[in-house]
Amino acid sequence: MCLTKKHSSTSAAVITGISLLLYLLYATATAAGELERRQAKRLHDRLAGIPPANTILDDMEANIIAGNALAAAQTAMNNSAFYNVTLKNFATPWSNRDQNLFEPLNDYTATIIGMIRDGIPFNEVLSADLLYMGNPSLPVPSYSMTDNAHYEALESQGVDLQTALVPVAQSAVTDLPSTATAGVMTTRAAAKAFFIAGTNRAMFRFTLLNHLCNDLEQVKDITRSPDRIRQDISRSPGGDSRIFLNSCVGCHSGMDPMAQAFAYYNYDENAGRIRYTGNIVQPKYFINANTFKYGYITPDDRWDNYWRQGQNALLGWDQGLAGSGNGAKSLGLELANSDAFARCQVKKVFRTVCLREPGNSSDRSQIDTITASFKADNYNMKTAFAEAAVYCMGN
Repeated sequence: MCLTKKHSSTSAAVITGISLLLYLLYATATAAGELERRQAKRLHDRLAGIPPANTILDDMEANIIAGNALAAAQTAMNNSAFYNVTLKNFATPWSNRDQNLFEPLNDYTATIIGMIRDGIPFNEVLSADLLYMGNPSLPVPSYSMTDNAHYEALESQGVDLQTALVPVAQSAVTDLPSTATAGVMTTRAAAKAFFIAGTNRAMFRFTLLNHLCNDLEQVKDITRSPDRIRQDISRSPGGDSRIFLNSCVGCHSGMDPMAQAFAYYNYDENAGRIRYTGNIVQPKYFINANTFKYGYITPDDRWDNYWRQGQNALLGWDQGLAGSGNGAKSLGLELANSDAFARCQVKKVFRTVCLREPGNSSDRSQIDTITASFKADNYNMKTAFAEAAVYCMGN
């Protein structure tokens, strides 16, 4: 009788142990599956901004379990909300001076969205003869150089930008010659924001801020030659020449030679459109000529990058380019082929999908890694979005 009891107790203990082991294995497998499903959902939420359908979530979860989280990210980017919401909010602040993301859709933001959708090398964004507009078959007003009705109608009707946008040559739908087109810099929206009135320095400053992630204060260098600073800048503001030598010259010595690339451009406020006066310098380049009459008088649209030497050489200028040229297109190539440009795009993507700034050594190292991948993949912005989202899906 005692032997039977002992045997029964041993058997029960074995069965209990096996049951516990099976339960732990099941619980572990279930927890792992739940983790990957949560990661898939977070990935979709960060990229598209909305929850995925269950079938999409199943596919993304399977990709993550198989060790292919980048494929899951690509699936999330197939959702129309990635284009209509995420990318629209991503690009809109660059198209206006207030950096307001609630501005209506326009030709600047539509072109950014289309380039990302189609995998167009993003280092062409400041130089290409390219514009994205709604498909001509859509019941919306035609594209116009004098208003934004076409794009506002696309947005108000809630059209799917993933399928509705089509690429066209900017020179084919405007009166700009192809040599004068410079990607988003010569869109109507950019002209309205940055070529209006003023001295065209705004176009340079905001392009630097939006696409190289540096404002003028961050690139100030008082060691550069002041020989190209225009007449409208006082050499002794307030009667003190030290202010010019220790402050003003730091920005203008680099900015003015490059902003000369825009010498033939203006925004006609009355007509509501961009104007290009090929070979005739805009009068705005000569305003306040008596402020310092011995200053530089702009003869043409020749630009030179004085920042290739000095501290701003750290922006990583492409040594395969000349560092000088004529017009906005060649300046756009100079800016968009710098290391600072590539890193800036990645930092903006990181901020968009991770919902924070890169804040520690791991984040900064990841920015370096994604920047290298972005450039190696021919400046494909989807690569940057996918890799940043995967990095942050567990955070």
